[in-house]
This record gives sequence, structure tokens and C-alpha cells, in this order.
Amino acid sequence: MSETKIEIKGLTKVFGKNPKGMMKHVDAGISKEDLLEHHGHVLGLHDINMELHTRKIEVVMGLSGSGKSTLIRHINRLIEPTAGSISVDGEEVLKMNDAQLRRFRQEKTAMVFQKFALLPHRTIIDNVSFGLKVQGKEKGFIHDQAMHWLERVGLKGVEKHYPSQLSGGMQQRVGLARALSCDADILMMDEAFSALDPLIRSDMQDLLLELQEELHKTIVFITHDLDEALKIGDRIAILNGGRLVQHGSAQEILLNPADDYVERFVADVNRTRVLLAKSIMVDDKPEDQAQSVTVNEDETVDNVLHALLSEDGSYVIVEDDKGRKVGYIDKETLAETVFQAEQKSAA
Repeated sequence: MSETKIEIKGLTKVFGKNPKGMMKHVDAGISKEDLLEHHGHVLGLHDINMELHTRKIEVVMGLSGSGKSTLIRHINRLIEPTAGSISVDGEEVLKMNDAQLRRFRQEKTAMVFQKFALLPHRTIIDNVSFGLKVQGKEKGFIHDQAMHWLERVGLKGVEKHYPSQLSGGMQQRVGLARALSCDADILMMDEAFSALDPLIRSDMQDLLLELQEELHKTIVFITHDLDEALKIGDRIAILNGGRLVQHGSAQEILLNPADDYVERFVADVNRTRVLLAKSIMVDDKPEDQAQSVTVNEDETVDNVLHALLSEDGSYVIVEDDKGRKVGYIDKETLAETVFQAEQKSAA
């Protein structure tokens, strides 16, 4: 199976009366501000090249106006690009005819919106069933699927309610159940949790991670919140002014920010909660043969420190998912990493 689910090449979007005519200015490197001031057009995206991996949570983030929502809407052609290409499983989305595109949207992708986008005059079960009815599924199957996903997101018993009778967090669970019921390969979530209160938002993030452990979807998640990106993202893409400035794991972005913009973006992050054991381990076993503690290579430095202190260990053995030893961390290295992280956060 290919690692790449969605491939985006040279994606550019110019909004205005003559977007194609503006490409000569865009290709010459005109800024977003100058394109608007001198030519009356808005540069939404410029030359985006990225591969989104299969069965991973790919977070796209940036400040307001960075182009992240514009980007996600190109994947299922809710927005047509000015230039570039998008392929899913090797199939070029821009070459699909109307029937192919309709089937692609119904069966291959599903979307969860910031404002829930529920049908107010339909019951909760009818809302969850909507996509399946559009797909033309059998009535009994539709009911069983809808009830299964309502229960899976913790909403059993509200199927006969209407959206206005539910809290914001519950409405977003309905939106998630509706998307999952269609069994699409790709789940696109546009600021899906940003309208929720902090505690409810955290609960929804936990639910998404729990479901992803079970379902292994390809999830494209849009957010402006770095903490949210770091919590749920397998990889993070950072946009600035319609341009992709960095795309990689949280580790890569924290340790090697691509430019000053990214460095400022991550300046206040508590690195011990993001950096992983494998990023600070060494090959050689410490000379101290005292009490050891064993951790997985994907444990955060914060968790490694907690394990070492709680078990009164003097060094750490790092293992991979198959239980093989892959490295070691001594207490001094761990302490120095924590100290440096605190210094960076305080700077």
C-alpha cells in the first residue's frame, strides 16, 4: 500500500474576476498584499506541494487568512483551483466528470464542519442517516448504521431529538457520527472543534483519537490552535499567507523550524510534552548498572521523566513497538532536555 493517500502538486488559487490572468504576477513572486492592492485579486494559495499520508491525521494549520480552509475545499473540488493538481489514490480529482465527482464526494470523502451543519428540522437519526440515504443504501442498513455510530460517539438515546435540543458538543458528535456512518476513506474536518468550550473540545479530541485507533482513516484536520495540532496530528502542515512553509512531524517542526514564522509559532510550546524518547536516546548503554526503566520510543519526554522518578530509576531503556531495545537515555540527558525546554519556553 502506498504511503501517500492525497498528493497535491503546484496548487494555486487566485480569487477575482481574472484569476488566470493574474498567474504571471503570482509566478513572478508577487505578495498577497500587493496582488490585492495593485490588481484587486486575492491570493488564496500559492504553489502548494504536499503528500498526505494514508491512515494518518494530517493537520493543516495557520492563522486566519493563511489558506487552510481554502486548501481542504480543493480536495473534494468544492473550490476549483487556478493551477495545479490533486490526486487521491493516484486518481486525478480535477479530471473527474460530474458523475465521478459526485460518487467521489459521496463515497470517498466525508466532512465535519465548524458550525455543525445539521438539518434543523430533521431528527438526530435522520441527520446521521442523510449521507447513507444519498448513497442509496437499504433502509434497514441505514437505520442500523446510524444507531451504531450514534452509540459509538456516546449519543445513544437522543436519536429522536432535534439539533436544537442538544448542546454544541453533542451536535458536533452528531456531525462526526454522520461523517463516519458513510464509511469514507478520507475524513475532512474544518475547524471542527473550534466553536466548542475548552473542556468539551478536549473531550472531542480524545474521542477522535480513540476512534482513529480503531478506524485508521485518513484525516485532514484544519485548525488555528497549535496545542490541538500537537495533540492530535501525526504530521502538521503550517501555512502562512497562502504558502506552505513547513510540513512534518511535531518533532521535526519543534526541533528544526523552517523559518522565523514557524519558530515564533512554536515558541511557547512545552517541548517535554511533544518531544519523544526516540529523539533524545543514544545507542550506548550508560555505565551505571543500577535500576532501569523501560519505555516505548514514542513516549513523550514528560512521560519518560515521570516513569523514571516514580520507579526511582537511574536510566531508561527505550523499546520499539515490537519490544526490541533501540536505545538508552541516562538521567543527566533527561534532566538537561527538561531544563533546556523550560528555558526555551521562558525565553
